[in-house]
Amino acid sequence: MSSSSSRNGFEDGKYKTDLLTLDSSSRCCKTTPSPPKQLLVATPVEEGEYPVVMLLHGYLLYNSFYSQLMSHVSSHGFILIAPQLYSITGPDITDEIKSTAEIIHWLSVGSLNHFLPAQVIPNLSKFALSGHSRGGKTAFAVALKKFGYSSDLKISTLIGIDPVDGTWKGQQTPPPVLAYEPNSLDLDKMPVLVIGSGLVETARNSLFPPCAHPGVNHEEFFRECQSPAWHFVAGDYGHLDMLDDDTKGIRGRILYCLCKNGEKRRPMRRFVGGILVSFLKAYLEGDDFELVKIKDGCHKGLPIKIQEIEVTM
Repeated sequence: MSSSSSRNGFEDGKYKTDLLTLDSSSRCCKTTPSPPKQLLVATPVEEGEYPVVMLLHGYLLYNSFYSQLMSHVSSHGFILIAPQLYSITGPDITDEIKSTAEIIHWLSVGSLNHFLPAQVIPNLSKFALSGHSRGGKTAFAVALKKFGYSSDLKISTLIGIDPVDGTWKGQQTPPPVLAYEPNSLDLDKMPVLVIGSGLVETARNSLFPPCAHPGVNHEEFFRECQSPAWHFVAGDYGHLDMLDDDTKGIRGRILYCLCKNGEKRRPMRRFVGGILVSFLKAYLEGDDFELVKIKDGCHKGLPIKIQEIEVTM
């Protein structure tokens, strides 16, 4: 990797962005298929070729709840795609794995190109798969190609944002991803980023359990990753603090009651966005300047206190 000066990833980037919603009614021409699932797309609007990042939502969440995080990352020169994998679902994630693979295939045949602003080109040779919570588990499952669903489109990097594999060790949601063996997730040297929240194992109150117990959360995901892998844990922030400031509707309001939260969402969202930008620039664009500064503890723009940093190379 080369090192060069970079814009602070924790602040908004230089690119003006737009949010698009694509669904079964979105069709630009007869020969271009609509996406298999509704998609929220955050894209730069000025001419250029940009890496593509898919973001899979958490359990019973809406993709729209991630719009501010997506716009933040996109403003640094990335196209973000967040499918709505389901509205209501059970414990089994097989259908989510299948749907994700179908969307990746839809991308691989160039369908997205026809729905983006003129002169904006998705660079699918630089494709990152990411997911939050249950979506993080789904992203790992797709990248591991364990369950029969894969695509010709190569995944360049994998990102788990507070990933969760069930309610407790031994009570994983099917199909399980974690194997409880160190370095057991064979991703063929794919760079992996795992972001954790420091309050994820803390119950909000006596009515609700922690959002992710030991043995199924970010700590175990990182422990089972092979190198190169990066692990950042945000102190004093919770499992849902990277969502939009205002998650609307009944479901959005309930989210404020489920997990132990930090004081505000914006600092955690800026932290997650900045770590994503720094990691993507390092492994998709060969510029590790900012990522190394964060690892070495000399980055001046951190919006929160980092509880833990682990790196295996």
